Amino acid sequence: MKEFDYVIIGGGCAGLSLAYELETHEKLKNKTLAIIETRPDYKRDKTWSFWKVAPHNFDDCVKKSWENFSINIPNKTNHIECKDYPYQSIDSGLFYEKINNKLKENRNISFFKNIEEINTKNSFIFSSVPIIKKNHLNLWQHFCGVEIETKNNCFDEQIFNLMDFDCEQRDSVHFFYTLPFSKNKALVETTWLSKMNDNSQKDYDQQIKDYIKNHLKIKDYEIIYKEEGAIPLFYPLYKKEKNKINIGTAGGMTRLSTGYTFLNIQEHSKYIRENIENISNSKRFEISKKYQFLDDIFLRVLNKHPKKMSNIFFNMFRTSPKTVIKFLSNKSNFFEDLKIILKMPKWTFIKALFY
Repeated sequence: MKEFDYVIIGGGCAGLSLAYELETHEKLKNKTLAIIETRPDYKRDKTWSFWKVAPHNFDDCVKKSWENFSINIPNKTNHIECKDYPYQSIDSGLFYEKINNKLKENRNISFFKNIEEINTKNSFIFSSVPIIKKNHLNLWQHFCGVEIETKNNCFDEQIFNLMDFDCEQRDSVHFFYTLPFSKNKALVETTWLSKMNDNSQKDYDQQIKDYIKNHLKIKDYEIIYKEEGAIPLFYPLYKKEKNKINIGTAGGMTRLSTGYTFLNIQEHSKYIRENIENISNSKRFEISKKYQFLDDIFLRVLNKHPKKMSNIFFNMFRTSPKTVIKFLSNKSNFFEDLKIILKMPKWTFIKALFY
């Protein structure tokens, strides 16, 4: 069996981002790379959205960018500008196409369906497959979204709705998310922050159908795309192994309070590329301990007081948009953190330290 210098397990967002970063910086000129990916072919299957707080390699894969958004709870709406850090949505189909076209140019890069097809004894391995221990107490961000096309112009494509809490909560945290790509096309998503032990929350199709009809007041539309997923709001098991680094969600690149992962993956890929010559001895790259601590408290409150969360999220965005966005994107300083903390219900969060 053939040997490779590097092996990437999982050719999804994290695996392909790393391969692209290495290839475009000529780190694979004299090295071989195997990518293990089970899918039969690449097609659009996800939408990655984030505030652009740092440059990345995929501006040409951005489907739409917004400089305004809203967040609402029953009877209250907050309209917010984000010109300093526009919100971007990446089409995974364009992302896969761009990267795979680039990787095909290098004969040192090979794709395999199964890791048993190669010899990994002397390879350095990057794995994006998380080891998740099943626990009914764990919180997840689980969602389902559909892109709809309407006969008439129904959307203002200049503003997206980040969170609409004016919906059934069912003793959890539930909101809708609407990304208008044009006047007659939008992604409408139902999102839950819960333990996923209540199957009644998974009637996603009915939730979306009711929301489009009763909230968006749209009757005539066609579903042209659908996606579904679940993001763990806890860190997967981590075991330090020689000649192996976990990447993506498996490597702790998901911000637990938000589920945002895409930009963290890009920064991790850059870090690996910069240290690839001495990767075995490089320090582990991780989201700052500060955010790990704050997210832990935040999720304790979410778990204990789900009914309070819509107001907590709403009030968080009543501070400077720049401050909130930097905080949610791991870019805030101490004073910005303080501004966010002061918007929180103090006693609720103090008590959470002792749960």
